[in-house]
Amino acid sequence: MIKDITVEATTRDLRGKNEARRLRQKGFIPAVLYGGGLDAVPVSINTRQIGQILNSPTGHNTIFTVAVGPAREAAMLLDWQLDPVKGTLLHTDLRRIDLSQALEVKVPIAIHGDAKGVKTQGGLLEVVSREIEVECLPADIPEHIVVDVTELELGRAIRVRDLAAGDRFRFAGDADRILVHVVAMKKEEVKAVVEAVVE
Repeated sequence: MIKDITVEATTRDLRGKNEARRLRQKGFIPAVLYGGGLDAVPVSINTRQIGQILNSPTGHNTIFTVAVGPAREAAMLLDWQLDPVKGTLLHTDLRRIDLSQALEVKVPIAIHGDAKGVKTQGGLLEVVSREIEVECLPADIPEHIVVDVTELELGRAIRVRDLAAGDRFRFAGDADRILVHVVAMKKEEVKAVVEAVVE
């Protein structure tokens, strides 16, 4: 999904933990701009801007403009590292994007409906995969893929091959991969539900 966002990036010559710490204290994080048949460029970018992109509805599939000096290039987040304790951004990799070339990305799944196997058969809906791979042009990346579980019965599953591809994208990866299924509750889970009702 292409957004009208420009991330200002500054090339950096210094490397190492001390330099990275100094950048973070100023509200920036170290990053590397890859791809497009060009050399990788170490840069520093605004932490808040990257956080806003990651927390937006399109998340890491957001395509934005990265500005390195006078150059303007389409890019998306390829990878990022978080502090395991604080959850703050430590580093990110940016991928140059050719808007005329199809690419594969992971798109989140949105579950729709109440499964028949849960409502009338006492089963438990289990989401096995929260993302699905699609191939499309950068401008056509969907925000999410809707998976309707309304008719899903106990012991049944919805796989990638069960979904209808859109006009502008196709599903990639293993067509037999299970996305969601309804399973029988274990005895402990049934007991917990009964106890919750009694209370």
